[in-house]
Amino acid sequence: MTTGILIVSIVLLLCVMAEKCSDKFGMPALILFMFIGMLFGSDGIAKIQFDNYKLTEEICSIALIFIMFYGGFNTKWKAAKPVVGKSILLSTAGVVLTAGITAVLCYFVLKFSFSESFLIGAVLSATDAASVFAILRKQKLNLKDGTASILELESGSNDPVAYLLTLVGISLMKQDGTNTVWLLILLQLVVGTLFGVGFAAVSIWLMRKTRLISEGLETIFLISFILLCYGVTKVAWGNPYLSVYLMGILIGNSKIKSKQVLIPFFDGVTGLAQILIFFLLGLLTFPHKMPQIIPTALCVTVILTLIARPIAVFSLLKPFGCSTRQCLLIAWAGLRGASSSVFAIMAVASGMSMSYDLFHIVFLVSLFSVSVQGGALPWMVQRLKMRDDNADVRKTFNDYQDETSFTMMRMYIPKGHNWENKCIREVTMPTGALALMIKRKDETIITKGDTKILAGDSVILSVPPYEPDGEELQEEAIEKGHPWCNQVISSLKLSTDELIIMIVRGNTTIIPDGKTKILEHDKVVFCR
Repeated sequence: MTTGILIVSIVLLLCVMAEKCSDKFGMPALILFMFIGMLFGSDGIAKIQFDNYKLTEEICSIALIFIMFYGGFNTKWKAAKPVVGKSILLSTAGVVLTAGITAVLCYFVLKFSFSESFLIGAVLSATDAASVFAILRKQKLNLKDGTASILELESGSNDPVAYLLTLVGISLMKQDGTNTVWLLILLQLVVGTLFGVGFAAVSIWLMRKTRLISEGLETIFLISFILLCYGVTKVAWGNPYLSVYLMGILIGNSKIKSKQVLIPFFDGVTGLAQILIFFLLGLLTFPHKMPQIIPTALCVTVILTLIARPIAVFSLLKPFGCSTRQCLLIAWAGLRGASSSVFAIMAVASGMSMSYDLFHIVFLVSLFSVSVQGGALPWMVQRLKMRDDNADVRKTFNDYQDETSFTMMRMYIPKGHNWENKCIREVTMPTGALALMIKRKDETIITKGDTKILAGDSVILSVPPYEPDGEELQEEAIEKGHPWCNQVISSLKLSTDELIIMIVRGNTTIIPDGKTKILEHDKVVFCR
């Protein structure tokens, strides 16, 4: 037991240091996690004998659940909405096309059997969310034409389709009947969708409308519901990854008060899940088998990267008017990683006999993909002139905090306070402070110089730290055609819990009143 704890602690410390090295040298950290696993494996320094595919499948499946959930939870729907059609098309039809083209070429070029070709195409059909997110964010790749949002939503939502195709491939390998396959597809999609939406709705209701969840236990509550959603969906023959992803995207884009706690927590859990998956992949490999597998893996990589993925991307996105440069970048950014390897382990663990080493082929393809494609992605962005210096890739994620420097402090005025019954201009404010508003019972008053302060008022000052009561600060960019553009604030149909508190116009910050006109290119900060 003690030895195991020591090994785990050493592995985690090495992975943390590997993450730092990846930042310094520009190498994807996921590759280093794999190499650390290989160092501890049977052919490495530690000589740990490990070849239990069934146990690895169970552990990695649980880790992948949290990666899938956080992929949905951290997707900012507002940023993804304009490109949702393209993204969903890539994550559904794109996955099927990629799998089909890969299968056909493996059948004719590598002479695999039809069912084996279909299985390898299915396992490798999805792009890896963990790899794509890590490179986009760490390299700060701000991309034109909403490309970052397309990649984020596609890579986060295509695993359920790849999982479904993998199950179909396993059924074909086991020579199950055609009727069984179609029933499997129907159950996977319908049950997965219903349970995902249902569990999300119940979770949101419990977190927003009830007091059943004690403060500080929101993370434990969500972990239990994620696992419950996965388990119930799988028992009902639904697609558990689809249900968990839908649950994540619905909860992540709902108005729950504890989101600021949940996002960093699940970001850490996802990081740990990635370490676990890639370390186990490295631990499970046998490097002495690699030389004879490398030619086949390289051939599959070429088929997938230079033929199947580009054909799928161009055929689906060109009709939407996407530029050739954007299509080339999206095709190149289709990295393979954790999900493909987990699905390969799932296929091996099912006990099928295959004429090739599926796991090691997929492992090498993932390694080539993350190292070569991932490593060259920043260069490709520059080469295709797809970098947008006016954008911020972080804004496509829910954990991005709007950069407007605006914090507030509440100052309560009791009876007898020296500000009582004085106008705003008559009181001495703290240095650098500005009175923004007065909270008077259920009323919010935008202050002017002659606004009188009464006992029981709460004066809101623009000095830190004020945390609004159940409110959130949000930033709205006003572009041409926006319903607020060229409107005065008093004419806006704001809900009773919305208040515009600041307008950023160029380098000027405006504290507005009802007569203030909102112009194109303004940034409007409001609390809700």
